[in-house]
Amino acid sequence: MAHNSLLINVDVGETRVAIVQDGVVGELYVERKRDRSPVGNIYVGKVTRVLPGMQAAFIDVGLDRAAFLHVEDLLQPQEAEPEEGEAGDEKPNGKAGARHKRASRETPIRDLLREGQELVVQVSKGPISTKGARVTAHVALPGRYVVYMPTVDHVGVSKRIGRDKERRRLKEVIDSLRPPTGGVVVRTLAQGLTKKQLKADVGYLVKLWEQCQTKLQHGREQRKKPKAPYLLHEEPDIVLRAARDMFTEEIHEIVIDDPRDFARLKEFLELFLPERADDVKLYQGNEPLFDEFGIEDEIARALSRKVSLPSGGYLIVDQAEALAAIDVNTGRFTGKGQDVEETILQTNLEAVKEICYQLRFRNLGGLIVLDFIDMEKSANRDKVNKALLKELKKDKAKTTAVRISELGLVEMTRKRTHESLGRLLYEPCFYCDGTGQLKSKTTVCHEIFRQMRREKDSLPGYKITVSAHPAVCDALEREEKAALEEASKRFQRRIELQPRTEYHLEQFDLTAGN
Repeated sequence: MAHNSLLINVDVGETRVAIVQDGVVGELYVERKRDRSPVGNIYVGKVTRVLPGMQAAFIDVGLDRAAFLHVEDLLQPQEAEPEEGEAGDEKPNGKAGARHKRASRETPIRDLLREGQELVVQVSKGPISTKGARVTAHVALPGRYVVYMPTVDHVGVSKRIGRDKERRRLKEVIDSLRPPTGGVVVRTLAQGLTKKQLKADVGYLVKLWEQCQTKLQHGREQRKKPKAPYLLHEEPDIVLRAARDMFTEEIHEIVIDDPRDFARLKEFLELFLPERADDVKLYQGNEPLFDEFGIEDEIARALSRKVSLPSGGYLIVDQAEALAAIDVNTGRFTGKGQDVEETILQTNLEAVKEICYQLRFRNLGGLIVLDFIDMEKSANRDKVNKALLKELKKDKAKTTAVRISELGLVEMTRKRTHESLGRLLYEPCFYCDGTGQLKSKTTVCHEIFRQMRREKDSLPGYKITVSAHPAVCDALEREEKAALEEASKRFQRRIELQPRTEYHLEQFDLTAGN
């Protein structure tokens, strides 16, 4: 296998894509047919609620939950012609030829939207946890080299293209290719490309948008007009998206294990990237693809709560609803004769690389708190801070980090565009309700005694039967035997235990008897 590869495992109902860099899994993406990400899809949605106080609205686009739309993600139509009295198209998206600008935060949203109105929107952020998707009326159609924005009058070049000369050249090229309406942003992959190559990409995307417009207009003209919400354009699946967005010059080959998708991928590349079509290989080994290249073991290691560091230290990664916390520990690392401060510094520097890797691999987003080991010297804290900022620059997601505090804490944010890998692959434990802990058997025993006291007058007869989990009954007969006998004397009842295997550890019932 080449040093840098794109491995695509196509299974029944699920496709996984792993980016392997120098033998290490850098990123992992999972897509399931039953719940494909709607990000990039364009819908004709229906406004269900307008919230003037939040300057926002909820749009039904056919997903499980209504999508969120902020006023700044709306279009504000301008007049298509300068003559006084001629209004632009009333529909929020406008017709081809009308000019638009982004609605400002101060524009009252009720001036732009009303309940029941139909609206063309694109999903910019997928549903995460209990939140619905986020949508925008500013459509952006990504190609391999450019992004076409039919509603925005803007030409730009990716900031990741560092050389000013190349940036100027690309801007001049794209200015000459710019379609009559809309704007274009040049992607990082366009470095060094000719005008002819960029023209093909722009032309394809303009044609794609024209097809969307034709489909929309055709729907409006039909007698039985399709009712919103409905899908106008669907993003390609993860196999083709991987080839379009991830197959960079740094990636030497794509290895895929499904013959049908191999043929589809080959056809896609021959059309859009013919010079690299031969870099796609069909895996035909006996072992599953991810097993053959050790990906499954790496996934298990990287997603565990405790992540070991090469020197003997380790990280503890906890993801909660409000934030994610990563704690650094020295573990068994003693520094081989170094002083304590130097040992701590080396552990923290080692942790920086693993933390940034974990953020990318797990796709952790939102508020993140990093708890490094305390360092007494400010110079050492600066070293760790610089190392962190350097590693974060490698992240495709937008990140911000504040300076490391005297206590070794770093507060940072990472843009969250879809669900984290952990939330996608795991679900909260049904037994502990996701808390990660249960009441101890001793605690449940004493809850039983307290409940006996509450109910003793309402339980007739001379016997109380305690129905509980076998482990709790065992604790009552052993560790709490003296307390059980004391309760029997105090309440003047014979206490019998009834083990119930189907009971939850914390569940119990009291019944009376003679």
